[in-house]
Amino acid sequence: MRVLGVDPGLTRCGVGVIEAGRPPRLVAVGVIRSSASAAAEDRLLAISRGLESWMDEHRPDAVAIERAFAQHNVPTVMGVAQVAGLAMVAAAARGIPVGLHTPSEVKAAVTGYGNAPKGQVQHMVARVLGLATAPKPADAADALALAICHSWRLGSPTATGSPEQTEAQRAWAEAERAARRPANASRGDYLR
Repeated sequence: MRVLGVDPGLTRCGVGVIEAGRPPRLVAVGVIRSSASAAAEDRLLAISRGLESWMDEHRPDAVAIERAFAQHNVPTVMGVAQVAGLAMVAAAARGIPVGLHTPSEVKAAVTGYGNAPKGQVQHMVARVLGLATAPKPADAADALALAICHSWRLGSPTATGSPEQTEAQRAWAEAERAARRPANASRGDYLR
């Protein structure tokens, strides 16, 4: 199963593609940028074209998008919501199912703690995917965290899905347990 994670933003939109497996595998990660000095419609067009290009190139089975949440900075929320909408439309046009996840859901899935700092999320993304360092900027790592979260939720016992999704969930769960296990702990020392 291949999942494209989208961390929506008007200046930097993080994108990351993962493949389920033992261990899960990074396919691609990056950031789609738009110029802050450009007109809003031109910025949205640039992001839209970038998202379409990623979907066409990597052909994901699902798209995971960060759900816009209330903030005090209304212009930021508006940009995030607009870009999230672009990602949903691009996925719908290709028949790709979409999942929306709040930042706290993603943090809880990847780190076990819904209020984890960004640095901890980035560290766990690198560990789960077997990377030497976390992708930069943070938007790229956040997109991968979204994809990981969505993959795990797709294969959860309460979700209806194919046998392949269930197998993918088992692979992801094992990778998550391994990533959380302290480096000096044996399997028997690790509390599940």
